[in-house]
Order: sequence, then structure tokens, then C-alpha cells
Amino acid sequence: MRRSPVRPALGALSGLLAGFAALAVAELVAAGVRPQAGPVIAVGGAAIDRTPTPVKDWAIRNFGTNDKLVLQLGILAALVLFAIALGVFALRYRRAGAAGVLLFGVVGAAAALGRPDSTGLTDALPSVVGAVVAAVLLYFLTGRLRIRGPVPDKAGPADDDPSRAAGWDRRGFVVLATAAAAASAGTGLLGRALSGSKSREAAASRADVVLPAPASAADAVPKGAQVRVSNVSPFTTPNKDFYRVDTALVVPKVDATTWKLRIHGKGVARPVTLGFDDLLRRELVERDITLTCVSNEVGGPYVGNARWIGVRLADLLTEYGVKPPSKGGRADQLVSRSVDGMTIGSPVEDVMDGRDALLAVGMNGEPLPFAHGFPVRMVVPGLFGYVSACKWIEDIELTSFDDYDAYWVKRDWARQAPVKTQSRIDTPKPFARPEAGSVMVAGVAWAQHRGIDKVEVRVDDGPWREARLAAEDSRDTWRQWSYDWPATKGGHTLTVRATDRTGEVQTDKRTGTVPDGASGRHSVVVTVE
Repeated sequence: MRRSPVRPALGALSGLLAGFAALAVAELVAAGVRPQAGPVIAVGGAAIDRTPTPVKDWAIRNFGTNDKLVLQLGILAALVLFAIALGVFALRYRRAGAAGVLLFGVVGAAAALGRPDSTGLTDALPSVVGAVVAAVLLYFLTGRLRIRGPVPDKAGPADDDPSRAAGWDRRGFVVLATAAAAASAGTGLLGRALSGSKSREAAASRADVVLPAPASAADAVPKGAQVRVSNVSPFTTPNKDFYRVDTALVVPKVDATTWKLRIHGKGVARPVTLGFDDLLRRELVERDITLTCVSNEVGGPYVGNARWIGVRLADLLTEYGVKPPSKGGRADQLVSRSVDGMTIGSPVEDVMDGRDALLAVGMNGEPLPFAHGFPVRMVVPGLFGYVSACKWIEDIELTSFDDYDAYWVKRDWARQAPVKTQSRIDTPKPFARPEAGSVMVAGVAWAQHRGIDKVEVRVDDGPWREARLAAEDSRDTWRQWSYDWPATKGGHTLTVRATDRTGEVQTDKRTGTVPDGASGRHSVVVTVE
């Protein structure tokens, strides 16, 4: 007898419908618990935490800020395949198939409970409830596909007619499958709407923020800070173009009206909890500061400059009794914690040595965008972001490096990581084909909190030629440069190096990003026509 492919296909469909129901119900329950407890987010976060550092670096290099989307799509694709396999399996082993769906709930619940931002057992509810509903649905759907009568022995047209040959409840399956799909869609939309209402409240709180005029305003950016060369990065990076590298699978939407910051730990004479309005009532300063991600390869894009407004972190810490180690302070590490559970360890000495380390509330003239840490984040010039730039901050603990390893340190990154002296060629682009004659080579260089003193360009193996530096805003910002190259026909390699204010010349030793940032000199290959 020729077997009909209809039942296996409908078994696969049953698995998909069960999986859809699991996600929809989980999203609805997560809306009542907290969105981060949903199975996709929880499993994705767990995957990020357990991914080896080289793989994370590869994802950031190849997908940039889309790495989270790629991960989510990968998780959903895996769930689809798992659901299809379970649906087909359940045709023959109905109870075992339904039990297999419960495995989905166990994995999701374990992931949610194991997250650093877990709030307790309630975080397991979305995955567990979703899995139970899905298991019941799969059990009844595959029950409608069970062969209830004898199957004809003679092959023929009847074998291709499911209603005649299979002996299964065609009408019952269609009704149940349609009802399940409709109910799941409605449940998912309701969950999305409830979650969206919290996001809307957070968005409304941001819209209501009026940043006070800073007591110490930033100087105007010098007119000569931007070189007049096409394709060079703007001196001030627009918020929409500012790089984002973090582990948050979904950008936290924090309501500023309920946000709190706790300051406590070693050497804190008076532990305190502050609200957003408490910060706004304090003396605010405004500064131009360039930030750099430790995952930035030589010549990479994960560096940007913005005008930040916020409270001096050193002033705040001093007010509550904190002293740096050089003045007898008990703590040498400041651990900042984000609402998503991220922990970042910063040297207390650095944040209190006089530099403009800020608890920032504004970026380029507006409240922080959600993607960049609204309502409050840390900004510390001269340190890579993974040891300084905590977004969505809600807790500051004073401790020691010996007593605690922050998130990235546990993953083989260095405890302390000052920004390295670096430079980048923005134009011409790699493999460009400029015409012979005068060709402008230009880009940016940075050595935050030390400043750039000189930039040089070399063509092939020729001598180093000093480039023209644009006006300097401050030693905490990048500096643009340009070089008028008398280009000759043929293939050429252009290389750049910078020298900072301490006299340190950018090294030619090429290293990867781990453990404390990439080093080496950026070069591009062009063909002059």
C-alpha cells in the first residue's frame, strides 16, 4: 500500500501549532511577570552568557548591532525544527511527544531562573505555563490524527483520500487546529499589547524629561574639529548612528518615574537610594567624550563621540563617604549593575582621579535613547566600555577586585582596560580606485584622557609623513586628521599611526581584542588609476 504523506505533514503542523501556542501563552504570562522572563529572551540570554568569547567576537565583527536579531532568529528556527520533529513523533508516540513539549518548558524555566536579573520563581512561569498548554494541545491534535479504523490493503485512489483511507478525524482536526491557531494569535497579540503598555509608560516618562541647563556647559566644538574631506566620520556621532554593543537581547525600557539607583558597599559611610529626579536636581555637567568598545578591531566602527550631560560620579561618591585607594579608601573596584543583570567593574581610582566620569542622563542634547541606557548610564573617558559604560544602571557597589569578578572578567577579559592609542583611515576606502594626483587621505585618531599629539601616514614601505591634525576639542575626544597624498598609478598600501600626549606611538604589533582591546596599525589597499 502506498502511504499517504498527509498524516506526517499534519503531524508536523500539529507540532508547529503547539509551538506557536507555547510562545503565545508564554508571552502573555511574561507580560504579567516581566518581559525578560519570556522563553526566547531567557534562552537567548543564557546562550549569550555561555557563548565562548571568540564566538561572541566573531558575531560582533560579522553582524554588528544585528547580532541579537540573528540569535533570536536562530532560536526560533531551532524551535520550529524541534516542534516539527515532535509533531511527527507524537503521531506514533502520543504521550511521549506531549512530554517532549514539556522539555521546552524545563529549558526555558531553567534559563529564566539562571539569569543574573532573575527575580525569583515567578520567572519560570511563562515557560512552564506555555509548555503545559502546548503539550495538551499537541496531545489532542495528534489524537485527531489517530487511525481509528482498518486501512484498506489495496492501493488506489482511496489511499490518497485522507478522509477515507486514514480513518482519522479530519473534521475534528481542522476545527481544533483552526481554533488553536486563532486562540494562539489572539493570546500572542494580547501579551504583546500588555508588554507594549509598559514600554509606552517608559516612553512617556522619557518624553516628559526636561534636561536642566548644566551648571558647567561644554565648550563649543572648535570650528576646525571637522576636516573638510568627504566620507570622514562626523565629529559628533548622531544618536541613531552611535554604536551599540551589549548583551541585552531586548533593549530594556525603564520607566524614569520608578527608576532607583542604590549606592552601597565598602567605604560608603551612608548607603543611599536615589531617584531620577534626585539626579536632575544635582549639579549637572556637560562634556564631549568619545567612547570605544573593547570589541573594536583595528580600524573598526565601534567608536563614537557624543556630548553627554550628567552628574559627576566622583562628587556623588565623595558625598557618601567614598575615598579612592590613594587616599585610604577601602574599595578599589566599583561594580555597576544594570537592570538586565549585567555587571561592570571599574577602578575606583580612575573614576575619582579628576576625569569627567559621569552618571549621564543626556546624550547630544536629549535624554538618553533607550538603546543607550535611558534613564541613566555611566560614561568614563579613557576606559573601554566593558569596564566603565554600564547602561540602564540601577546599582553601584564599592568592593575590591580580589573579592569580585564582573561579567566580562569571568569570561577571560582583563580586569582593567584603559583605551589604547588608535587611529583609523576613513577615506579612501579599502580597494578604492582613485585617480592619480592629489588624493585626500583622512580619518580619526583617539587616545581618550591622554589626547592625540601627532598622526602620520605611510605609503607602502616609504617614510612616515606627518598628517595635518584638525582642531582638538579635548583630550577626551577623538581627533580628525588629513593628508594630501600625491598619488601615483598602481597598487598601494596606506598605513596610519598616532602618537598620544604621553609620547606613546601606536604599536605595529597586531593583537586581537581579547583580553584588553586590539592593537596594531590600520591600513587600506587602493589602486590608483
